[in-house]
Amino acid sequence: MSHPPRRPGRSRRDRHGRGLRSRLVPAEAPLARSRAEQFDDLVLDAVEDLERRWERELAGVEFAVEDVPWVERTDPDEALLDSDVLDDGGVPLSRLLPARREQGQDVPPRIVVYRRPLELRAHDREDLADLVRDVVVDQVATLLGRDPEEIDPTG
Repeated sequence: MSHPPRRPGRSRRDRHGRGLRSRLVPAEAPLARSRAEQFDDLVLDAVEDLERRWERELAGVEFAVEDVPWVERTDPDEALLDSDVLDDGGVPLSRLLPARREQGQDVPPRIVVYRRPLELRAHDREDLADLVRDVVVDQVATLLGRDPEEIDPTG
């Protein structure tokens, strides 16, 4: 008895052409959200808490999340040069871009929080939430010219 030749490209594990029929986790469950989406939620929570107290001062401020800081090399033989590389050679956790005029348009101040450097420094989700809050508070304090303890007395 001879077997028919195997067709290339078909997996023996999925003999009947069936793939995943539904989500493994309900969309409402925390596991259904990516790490980036969960991080965005942490930043939003921190910002919303601060906006309740500092609503007028933070009215025009934009908050953003980026995975990593952008670093520019002007010459491959030169050291990395950019405001996103700290004087000690470390990678920043966030960045404050002050308000400015660009091409005749007013650009509001922007606070950028970098996801990957913060995730790498945190031991667990609770530690990450505390670290995100501290970073956002520090940047808001810098923007408003106040002490971080005044911005968030509970921190």
